[in-house]
Amino acid sequence: MLTVLGFAMIATFLVLIMTKKMSPIAALVLIPALFCVAVGQGARLGDYVIEGVGNLAPTAAMLMFAIVYFGVMIDVGLFDPIVRAILRFCKADPVRIVVGTAVLAAIVSLDGDGSTTFMITVSAMYPLYKRLGMSLVVMTGVAATANGVMNTLPWGGPTARAATALKLDASDIFVPMIPALGTGLLFVFVLAYVLGRRERKRVGYLTLDEALVPEADTVLVKAGGGNGGDGGRGGKGAAGPSGAPGAGEESGDGFQGLDPDRATLRPRLYWFNAGLTVALLTAMILELLPIPVLFLLGAALALTVNYPNMAEQKARIAAHADNVLNVSGMVFAAAVFTGVLTGTGMVKHMADWLVGAIPEGMGPHMGLVTGVLSLPLTYFMSNDGFYFGVLPVLAEAGAAHGVSPVEIARASIAGQALHMSSPLVPAVYVLVGMAKVEFGDHTRFTVKWAALTSLVVLAAAILFGIV
Repeated sequence: MLTVLGFAMIATFLVLIMTKKMSPIAALVLIPALFCVAVGQGARLGDYVIEGVGNLAPTAAMLMFAIVYFGVMIDVGLFDPIVRAILRFCKADPVRIVVGTAVLAAIVSLDGDGSTTFMITVSAMYPLYKRLGMSLVVMTGVAATANGVMNTLPWGGPTARAATALKLDASDIFVPMIPALGTGLLFVFVLAYVLGRRERKRVGYLTLDEALVPEADTVLVKAGGGNGGDGGRGGKGAAGPSGAPGAGEESGDGFQGLDPDRATLRPRLYWFNAGLTVALLTAMILELLPIPVLFLLGAALALTVNYPNMAEQKARIAAHADNVLNVSGMVFAAAVFTGVLTGTGMVKHMADWLVGAIPEGMGPHMGLVTGVLSLPLTYFMSNDGFYFGVLPVLAEAGAAHGVSPVEIARASIAGQALHMSSPLVPAVYVLVGMAKVEFGDHTRFTVKWAALTSLVVLAAAILFGIV
């Protein structure tokens, strides 16, 4: 009964948000509350919610202050040079922009934190997508999928959880998987190229006319036909692929993606802000302090140094209040969903049912089974729930048929590309919130590509004899 209700609750939630019948926050709160009553545990709803909120409170605090910190860094102009550099590479070509999104997300993902990756990627790429009229769900989908593949780094979380749950060395899991994960990342880049070509076909080969005038509306010019490639070489504002902003010195330097004359800029403090950001990320990787504490201190220091005037500080906080409220509200709402799913026992019953449904003849192929199950289970469950609750059971089943625990562990990280778009991952709300994309739209677009990426990783692992 709990198994059926658990799947029904998740299906109801996904259908309602993807059809936009309810907002994600409302669905995350009301759907689990109704199902909690349906299973006869309504009296314990408060306990489940409080437990869920308590578990996610540090994450919510981290996101709140991280949004303020990176918001201030955007305000002061820290990322403007990145936008300029990306524009020089992209040359207003949708293909290059989408591929650039994948590359940037993959590089920034080296810090092991999804929220930070999405903040930096969206900060740099959002102005380009908006100016060129490109689809924002392409940006969020590519960024989430690239980050999902990179999330398998030993310090990213899943690999460490798998190692801990099965008492293995993380390097024994990750290092042999590098060829398969590299194949998955290469597939993401190919996917970005294909999606970029689709965007180019939809909006044309674009140039930015009047890009040097920040306050003017950007005019998008389709450089189609035979002259599109060379038509703008002689002009300053309108250029084809060879003369697009970034190919010429003036247009490349003029458009920065953000208003170069905005009052919030602090050019004299650029190196202070860059150093502070590097120090913050380094301290986070080295785990010198808990991440929420690091971002709390970083946000306070950034505000104090860049905007010593109290009124300016309040103005900056108010400017980012919408993002803070949307993301933190979403996280606390997700706490209701996870609290009920876990507290009522639905997650355990769903996992047990899936494991029990494995045919006896599949025993020798438990690596493949684990990899396939990692897709839906890490999407509908937290990483903690999957790696500490389900993976040991799968490892035992594999051991009974001669499959080593390390093979099971390697296969278990194949589903991370899909996991990063799960409604139970707080970082995804940072991504869609900053990109101003509906969560349902992101889910509808991304899930199929992310699932395909995960299957590519799994297929490569099997082909290379890793699993």
